[in-house]
Amino acid sequence: MNDSKMSEPKHESKKSDAATPLETLAINTIRTLAMDAVEKAGSGHPGTAMALAPVAYSLWMRSMKYNPRDPRWFDRDRFVLSAGHASILQYAMLHLTGFDLSMEELQRFRQSGSLTPGHPENFVTSGVETTTGPLGQGVANSVGLAMAEAHLAAKFNRPGHNIIDHFTYVICSDGDLMEGISYEAASLAGHLGLGKLIWLYDDNKITIDGNTDLVFSENVQNRFEALGWHVLSVADANDISAVDESVAMARAETGQPSLIIVESRIGYGSPNKQDTPDAHGAPLGKEEVRLTKEAYGWPIEPDFWVPDEVRGHMNGQVERGEALQAAWRENFTSYQTDHPDLAAELERRIQGELPNDWDTDLPQFTADDNPIATRAASGHVLQALASNIPELLGGSADLSGSNNTLIDAPNFSRKCPEGRNVRWGIREHAMASISNGLALHGAVRPYVATFFIFTDYARPAIRLAALMGVPSIYVLTHDSIGLGADGPTHQPVEHLASFRAMPGVVVVRPADANEVAQAWRFAIERRDGPTLIVLTRQKVPHFVRSNGTPERELNCGAYVLSPESGETLHLVLLASGSEVQLACAAQTELATHGVEARVVSFPSWELFRQQTSEYQNSVLPADIPRIAVEAGASFGWAEWVGSRGTVIGVDKFGQSGSHSDNFVDYGLTTEEIVARSLKVLGQETPS
Repeated sequence: MNDSKMSEPKHESKKSDAATPLETLAINTIRTLAMDAVEKAGSGHPGTAMALAPVAYSLWMRSMKYNPRDPRWFDRDRFVLSAGHASILQYAMLHLTGFDLSMEELQRFRQSGSLTPGHPENFVTSGVETTTGPLGQGVANSVGLAMAEAHLAAKFNRPGHNIIDHFTYVICSDGDLMEGISYEAASLAGHLGLGKLIWLYDDNKITIDGNTDLVFSENVQNRFEALGWHVLSVADANDISAVDESVAMARAETGQPSLIIVESRIGYGSPNKQDTPDAHGAPLGKEEVRLTKEAYGWPIEPDFWVPDEVRGHMNGQVERGEALQAAWRENFTSYQTDHPDLAAELERRIQGELPNDWDTDLPQFTADDNPIATRAASGHVLQALASNIPELLGGSADLSGSNNTLIDAPNFSRKCPEGRNVRWGIREHAMASISNGLALHGAVRPYVATFFIFTDYARPAIRLAALMGVPSIYVLTHDSIGLGADGPTHQPVEHLASFRAMPGVVVVRPADANEVAQAWRFAIERRDGPTLIVLTRQKVPHFVRSNGTPERELNCGAYVLSPESGETLHLVLLASGSEVQLACAAQTELATHGVEARVVSFPSWELFRQQTSEYQNSVLPADIPRIAVEAGASFGWAEWVGSRGTVIGVDKFGQSGSHSDNFVDYGLTTEEIVARSLKVLGQETPS
């Protein structure tokens, strides 16, 4: 932050006594572990860890509530290192405070298979809450963590029993605050008054390219005050008493989230690289490490040295954490006596178990029912699920009516944090990332919604959900050129193909309302990654199935819709979503030409790939030609149609027109399917 732009802080912590000799020794231990780990790895970011060692010490030793022996204790404070390039800082703290992270793992920093990857990964390292690498994602995740705490506290706490009572602490950087997602997330956090959210901003004035004055001269304090945050300032990161005092003041401010601006010196103590970009993204070098250790009064050898008194001092967090959790357990035992139903409900949610009979009210549709858009069917299904799954909460990025995502519950708000309708505003990126934080917190199950095209704004967070295995649910409507006259800026083309290429994502594009119900069933039951339910704006019919609703079939990714049996088969028509009705109409027309065609509804490639080869061959016989039909890019369909098949898709941008005109203009018609089918079979196209 540019000093000349900074106005007088609303609250500035006073200068206090310096750290004790033991505290100084502990802080320098953190710094030297960071230097040695990065040096041994040959890559990494030592400077931020060196600068923020006192801040981390203050948080982990004096403020944060956690138990190193039970990193998943539910009422622990959450810590997010949004400045994930400084991962060695978090690893050093985990090791020194008694988490299950050995010295050997610190020495294997950034190496293949280690528990200390280059950026924090929650699925690798115990004690890491979320995967942070792309700047801005961590701060947005933290808003979700704080929202979950506020929601659950309002739902479950009772007088004398603050069962849910924890803070979310974040260390963020200049880069985090430059990323646009930080504005979206901070804006919502301020609007919601998330008083248990505390960001500590590392104002070191250095990025990889140089001084932040090159690109960043805004007044951060004024920005956050305008967003409804409580802003404090610490003039020197080395003043741990000032950090302590600011954190205490932030904790006391329950009506606003807090930003603590901490001025630090990147590469602190390095004679030649302090306050330079050289301390940011590369090892200091052996000679500079030697000089820096001398400046600390630290022995040059051995590397990775932890003085015994430091280890004993910082490992005392194990006993402290055990005592904190034991006190919480005692309170929870009393809570179980006073409020048995609430206690049982909270335990169920924490365990991730679904309520009994949660899916008994899923709507079913018959062929006699009027056609409806799959987005409308999704709204009916969501209402039924929300009635039976109280942890389900979420909403839309200002498109609730179009996405059909409002449920019969109050809005989540500053005055009503127990509300379940989350009004995200026009913040697609933050919405998706905050949803990751909600899911990572536990005991809530988030869903979010927007037009499919606007996943372009949310994609980084969806990718991280897939990387982390977060079971977020995305309701994505207006799925193709079929949405109509809003035109090419709103009509997805390449989006199905792009998400099918993303590991860990399951894309489901239902053909009718019954498939929608089963898509939701699958998404609710899935726990190992995100599910995208991709839905139409235009109405589609309900298909006749001899076995009722296609629960098992949808879970298989693709299944034979029509006919379910037959001795003769000349052709297989594959389709997803609204194009399944076109395939069925073409099947009827082909029969007049003596062609026996099978229609395969293909809602999910990912689920079909998981099936046995026997099942796959039963749906798609190897020796039968195939034609795929989808109102999206043809890219990827070759995997399913093979060398003898063809694809009818959309390989250019859309146009402004009605959905029916668009389908005709782009060749998504029964007539085109019939003509292509006859050509594949070597027959003449009817005149």
